[in-house]
Amino acid sequence: MNTLLIANRGEIALRVMRTAKRLGWRTVALHTDQDAGAPHVREADRAVAVPSYLDVEAVVAAAQEAGAGYVHPGYGFLSERAPFARALAEAGITLVGPTAEVMDAMGRKDAAREIAVAAGVPVVPSYALDDDPESFAYPVLVKAAAGGGGKGMRVVRTAAELPEARAAAAREAASSFGDDTLLIEKYVESGRHIEVQVLGDTHGHVLHFFERDCSTQRRHQKVLEEAPAPTISDAQREAITSAAVALAQQVSYANAGTVEFLLDNATGEFYFLEMNTRLQVEHPVTEEVTRVRGERVDLVELQLRVATGEPLGIEQADVTLEGHAIEARVYAEDSFNGFLPQAGVATHVGWPRGDGIRVDHALEPGQEVTTSFDPMLAKVIAVGVDREEARRRLVEALGRTEVAGLTTNTGFLRVLAASDEFRDATIDTAWLDRHDVPAPDDAEARLVAATALVAPRAAGPWQADGWRSAGEPAPVRVVVGTDLVDVPPGASVAAAFVSVRSNAVEVVHRGQRYVFDRHDPFADHGPEAGDGTLTAPMPGTVLAVNVAEGRAVAEGETLGVMEAMKMELALKAPFAGTVTSVGAAAGDLVKLGAVLFVVEADA
Repeated sequence: MNTLLIANRGEIALRVMRTAKRLGWRTVALHTDQDAGAPHVREADRAVAVPSYLDVEAVVAAAQEAGAGYVHPGYGFLSERAPFARALAEAGITLVGPTAEVMDAMGRKDAAREIAVAAGVPVVPSYALDDDPESFAYPVLVKAAAGGGGKGMRVVRTAAELPEARAAAAREAASSFGDDTLLIEKYVESGRHIEVQVLGDTHGHVLHFFERDCSTQRRHQKVLEEAPAPTISDAQREAITSAAVALAQQVSYANAGTVEFLLDNATGEFYFLEMNTRLQVEHPVTEEVTRVRGERVDLVELQLRVATGEPLGIEQADVTLEGHAIEARVYAEDSFNGFLPQAGVATHVGWPRGDGIRVDHALEPGQEVTTSFDPMLAKVIAVGVDREEARRRLVEALGRTEVAGLTTNTGFLRVLAASDEFRDATIDTAWLDRHDVPAPDDAEARLVAATALVAPRAAGPWQADGWRSAGEPAPVRVVVGTDLVDVPPGASVAAAFVSVRSNAVEVVHRGQRYVFDRHDPFADHGPEAGDGTLTAPMPGTVLAVNVAEGRAVAEGETLGVMEAMKMELALKAPFAGTVTSVGAAAGDLVKLGAVLFVVEADA
């Protein structure tokens, strides 16, 4: 029996285990102390504790201890770290992925550019780091040479912005990838992100499994992904998929990988961006629409078979498309309040089911979500015979997704998927950076909350039953948050999750979470922060403090920078004035609402 250690956590660990168990493999989970009771640990045949998912030595030792001959890295963590692949090889363990040498070549965007050029694949025009910034044709994109996932990227529109953008990108790249090397490239104002799923075996065969469109993204972080790409022509599809295969062949690529391209809407030209030498988060949409000789594809199964040395045994003509699939990434973030990361205990979790719906997740009631790991909680995938059926199913499925106890982006995803722009496939890679998605109206949610508050009164002689002499029954008036809401007699409300507590009513309606305070007039609410007080908008780490008490600052000047879940936030002076208080130092862990700076306005 083959033994597979999954060097990851959460939904991807469970996803890999499902296929491995179906194939008769023994599975081994990793976990930190924080994850000791997590779903992926319970699902595995064996679990081994490690101090960190990023500890190469500990992960290799865990594989040896468990007798694992294979390690699947999932995505994130060590999945694209060449030293990890090299350490496994030296220990006689097979990585379910490419070799360390291929990771070295393709894992860095600068080296990958050179390989792409050698393979005849078009690349984005670039600038040398020591070129005169005044000579650049702005806008440009500063990005990390190592890693991916949108980390270490900044769009720069003027030469004056370049120094700060380079410093921030380098800092983020060093934190995320341990490498602060940067590239500067032309920034395409309106483009579509098209990526190709490739798979190679150890016998020299490389195939593509068609493309995905991941244009709906925010700050280079993917939000909605779909397959196939809805806007490209057959000729473009042939050119892009052929370029991806040529690039993979250039480096004798084995196992699953993704070649990413940027399609310029203005010219129709496409450029190579990078290659991800691992399985992608969005791989389910490819699995749902690709067929091999008419049978559905399991990319993880193909990965495992390739890792054991089997030939793919597939010809490119055997791979076909059927239907359309769209994936939405559910994150622990408040999308209608600056996309701030969220933490808390999931008190209630409800995932949608039904025809054409797939949910990959590892979140269950009672589970604590912290800022220690990536904020993605789940992926909701909808499949249809065509794009519109898939889109409608996704909108409906997101409306039935319920997570209480902490805020997620599900309501945002639902509004976005229901929008005319997404329906018409006009969203480009920068659309979410230029447009605000409107928050859903909370009127129905308030009525749900009010109805729940009325319900406990329905017993006893002093109930408010709305009776009037010689008149229609009167509505019951209830305070919900700061509003008065009238609940008509016998009111029927929309389906929603409701939790009534002594101090609040929590409602999850159409995917969006609402918390309405039940104000206690006798409670000590404490002083409110003034306009010059900057508090921590999320729990996290202070990366930099740029000012000291007594320092004069200009309006908009960056006073400090903090980070949570690898997201940086600059704290800027709300007006010109003098810093009268600095509440934290670089490296401090701060709680939500902690007072970090106080600025007194100039007289």
